[in-house]
Order: sequence, then C-alpha cells, then structure tokens
Amino acid sequence: MGIELQNLYDDFRDAKTIKAYAKMIQVDAKKLTKPLRIMEVCGGHTHTIMKYGIPQLLPKNIHFIHGPGCPVCVMPKERIDHAYVLSLQKDVILVTLGDMIKVPGSKASLQDARSKGADVRFVYSPMECVKIARENDNKKVIFFAIGFETTTPMTSALIQTVLKQGIKNIYFHINHITVPEAMSVLLKDQENKIDAFIGPAHVSVIEGSKIYEVFASKYQKPVVVSGFEPVDVMQSVHKILKQILEGRSEVQTQYSRSVTKEGNTTAQKLNKRFFEKRSHFRWRGIGDIAQSAYQLKEEFSNLDAEKIYADFLDTKAIDDHKLCICADILKGKASPPECKVFGTMCTPSKPLGSCMVSSEGACSAYYKYGNLL
Repeated sequence: MGIELQNLYDDFRDAKTIKAYAKMIQVDAKKLTKPLRIMEVCGGHTHTIMKYGIPQLLPKNIHFIHGPGCPVCVMPKERIDHAYVLSLQKDVILVTLGDMIKVPGSKASLQDARSKGADVRFVYSPMECVKIARENDNKKVIFFAIGFETTTPMTSALIQTVLKQGIKNIYFHINHITVPEAMSVLLKDQENKIDAFIGPAHVSVIEGSKIYEVFASKYQKPVVVSGFEPVDVMQSVHKILKQILEGRSEVQTQYSRSVTKEGNTTAQKLNKRFFEKRSHFRWRGIGDIAQSAYQLKEEFSNLDAEKIYADFLDTKAIDDHKLCICADILKGKASPPECKVFGTMCTPSKPLGSCMVSSEGACSAYYKYGNLL
C-alpha cells in the first residue's frame, strides 16, 4: 500500500496533540512575570498561525509579532519598477515567480504590463527559463529572481545550466535577500518588543540553524526553528516558553526532520560560486540593510540584466502610500487590523501595500483567516 500525502501531515495537524500542547503552555505561562512576545519571521508561519486559530489557543500573556519574512512584501517599489520596465523592453520575455504578478510598484504591476502586451511569464521553477529560451531564441529571457536563502540555490542552478549549455539569451535581475541581517536590524531598534523568534524553516534547510546563534549569544533571544504545521508551531512556542522560564537563550531546532546545524553545504557552495553580498539593499518598509542581499559576481556581468539595462532602470528610492502601514507591520510594531485601509481600500484583489498582495503577507493572512480570531 502506497503512502498518501495526507499520511505525511496528519500527525502534525492532530487536534488532540494541539490541545495537549495548548494545555501545557497554559500551565507554564502562569509562571511568566511579564508578557511573552514571539516574532515568527516567516510569512508561512504567519499563515499557519492565522489559519489554525493558534492565538485563540494561547494564554493572553503570549503574543505573536509578525516579521518581515515575506520576500515579495519587502521588495521595494523601485525594484518592482525594474521588473515592470524590463518587461516592456523590445524582444524581452520577463520570467519570475507567481507572487510577483500583482505587487504594486510606483508605475504599475506586472499584471498591468501584461495588459499592455508585455510577455510576462510566471513559473514554479527557474529551470523553466531554459525551455522558454530555447523556444524563443530570438528573444531575451530575463529572470527576475526573488526570495530569501530558500530560493537562491535554484537561481544558482539555473546560472550553472546556462553556462554549461552555452545558452546565450537568458539574463538575470537578482533580488535575493538574506534573513539574519534583517533580524539584527529589528533588534537594534529601540522600540522593538521581541522576546524570542520562531526561526524560518526553509531558510534553515539551506543555511542551517547556525545562522541564528548570534541572536541567542549576543542578543539573549531564544530562537526555535519551526516547521509549518500547527503542531510544529505549538511545540516551538512551548520550547520558547521553557527557555524563557529557565533563563536560557539558545537555538533549538524543532524542525529536525529537515533542518541541520550546517544546512545544505552543496547549495551554499553553488551560491558562493555565482554570488557575492551587496554593500546594502533597501527593504520595503524597513530601509537600507547592509550586506543583506546578493548580486552576481563581476565575472558574470554579461548575464546581469541590472547592468545591461542600467540606462533604463531608476535606482531612486520610492516610498509607500502614506495611508499604508506595511512598514510598521513588517517591523512587528503593528498588526494588519490597525491599518485604516485594511480590508477597505486595500484588499487582495486591489492591494495598496505589499503585505496584502503576497500569499505570505501578514495582511493577506488576516484578510483570509481573520474571522477565526
């Protein structure tokens, strides 16, 4: 008998297990001397928390703070504008990941570009660019690469394939960003209210849990790398609670079925072959963060659409709409319902801010699952 997909996650959604953890957390939380505020950095965790009504299961002195772990949400308008402008260039096919379609820049979205006749394609895997390039050898295929450490190796693998196969019509606009630097910036903010972190799991599969050690040692903040199912999250909250009560600040891996301390060293080596850190990168809503993003190494500049089309790409910083509070939401200083335009002027079909447009955005999660609170 074959194993069905449902068998693989049933135990991690088991109601009895979830309630058992909720009871243990309720008992231990009575020992807290002050409220415990946990930032789940990853947007995937935010959606699990909202979808399964986890805040309802926790005592009132334990709170979730939503972090900036949604790569589409933190992409600044000027970079979105780059994608839009590139898509309208002659003989260009712009390829990117699906979440990018409705993200508003200052000019328009890629969905708007398509309505103007631009050839914009959305893929699940960057490797699909190879087929697109071969079928359109008279066109320039530009892969607008986005994502955290999770998706960077996929772009690296595509670059490796392009070089090995001598493909001449694929180019890259690199927007890969890295999580730890953003976490550090949040902690350095004097207004931060973060007591502990639920660490991004998929990022950790690539980079390993070691990248969070600085937060436990330097900042004295517990970090638990968690899976994405409700049992995972509840177990991670309990582990954090135990650390706080015992006066410990450690990095623990709840998601041990996929995460190791060292991570995927093969993927790390592949990334280092093609990429180097940018001196700085502007995160939407947060601002410039040093060493927080990748760029192609100079030796691969012939593949770099950002350099090839530099004359068309404005680098001036563009701020968000004045009514949008995505900046405070991404910093964990506000929750979506506190925004005056949430659910009215700003909805998934007509997003005013980036936190609403992405499937991993906090506003999107509240809009979709807010009735569970």
